[in-house]
Amino acid sequence: MKQITVAFPSGRGERLLIPESSNVGDLRTLAQETFGQGFVKLVTANGVILTDAIESLQAAGLEDGDHVTALAVEPILAASGGAFALCIRGGDRVVTWGRPAEGGDSSAVQGKLRGVQQIAATNQAFAAMLEDGSLVTWGNSDLGGDSSAVQHQLKTVQQVLGTFGAFAALLADGSVVTWGDENTGGDCSDVQDQLKNVKQLQATSAAFAAILGDGSVVAWGSPYAGGDSSGVEARLRNVKQVESAPKNEAFVAILADGSVVTWGNRDEGGDSDGVQDQLKGVQQVQGTNCAFAVLKEDGSIITWGLGVAGGDSSAVQDRLKGVQKLWSCGGAFAAMLEDGSLVTWGLSDMGGDSSAVQHQLKIVQQVHGADKAFAAILEDGSVVTWGHPAFGGESSAVQHKLRNVQHLKAGYHAFVAILANGAVVTWGESDSGGDSSQVQEQFLSL
Repeated sequence: MKQITVAFPSGRGERLLIPESSNVGDLRTLAQETFGQGFVKLVTANGVILTDAIESLQAAGLEDGDHVTALAVEPILAASGGAFALCIRGGDRVVTWGRPAEGGDSSAVQGKLRGVQQIAATNQAFAAMLEDGSLVTWGNSDLGGDSSAVQHQLKTVQQVLGTFGAFAALLADGSVVTWGDENTGGDCSDVQDQLKNVKQLQATSAAFAAILGDGSVVAWGSPYAGGDSSGVEARLRNVKQVESAPKNEAFVAILADGSVVTWGNRDEGGDSDGVQDQLKGVQQVQGTNCAFAVLKEDGSIITWGLGVAGGDSSAVQDRLKGVQKLWSCGGAFAAMLEDGSLVTWGLSDMGGDSSAVQHQLKIVQQVHGADKAFAAILEDGSVVTWGHPAFGGESSAVQHKLRNVQHLKAGYHAFVAILANGAVVTWGESDSGGDSSQVQEQFLSL
């Protein structure tokens, strides 16, 4: 056995005993399990970063009694319609899995993925922002996976965001570059001269909205999905935040005074006239595919849009008091109360009915919504799921592994959990990323 001391810069450390035959991946896993830190990067006393998981400790130059520094690293998780992408911030490798044509195969660009800072997705493609401000894209070329026509413009990127089939990148000078499907926001030429001093981007399923430095908003893309804001342009002043949902076709803007302005598909939340007088003191907005809910300063909830998809909360309104946080999936909402319990409503088979697991939903910390299911992380690091069983609502096959969960990401039809020891657990529709068995060894190389 070898004794190697692993310590963080803060001084927190442990002497770890590890078999002589172990490799770098074994040491890192042991360190992650010992500290419950998730992903860590190991650095030798000579300043060498140990990146090769299969390299033996001997080949790495680690001897009995050596000291190694551990650096906590942040995971980045992104999901397209049928695939996931996982890396560590600043890392030089991205692991992808799921449907190859929807971004699950990144082999063609793997050599370019150096120093990744952010990953965004359309329905069938990914875009990775690198530390030098450039972008790398892959997946369906018609839906954002091919950025070659604008690659020369993609410098000093600050933010990248996707609709169903297009990407928009915000540059350091406040301008915007778009590519992908023109019908879903890939062509911003009609408003290009207005896209100056942009501070923030947001997207519906088929349109983009940009908040400018003066608090006004410029929108483009499908006019039926929020790409035309002319009807409310005069009210879009002092905008602080714009929200939507991946499959929704409407935008919600929160103004500096806490009031709300909506536009886009009127049936999916673009028309809030029926509750406009109640939309004051808004703190948080969440959207399903066809409805919106807001959390107000007083802990109450206001909903509008398609009733069955969460736009009608009357059945649970008497319980929606003292709400602390609000989440959504494609067809339902979940609200956390002061005692850490949850209230859900919307389409019952898409997460709106949590009665079967309500007794487990105690001291909830986080909730993540896929298209048709929810997953909640509890205080003890365990996970409770509900909703459509085929699309992530049923997790019994991996429930024994879901312990000490630190990070969770919802795709459209599957979930990914990262445990305290760095292990990655997936469930849901297998070909949409719910089955990661083919890439488990690649996770060790992150």
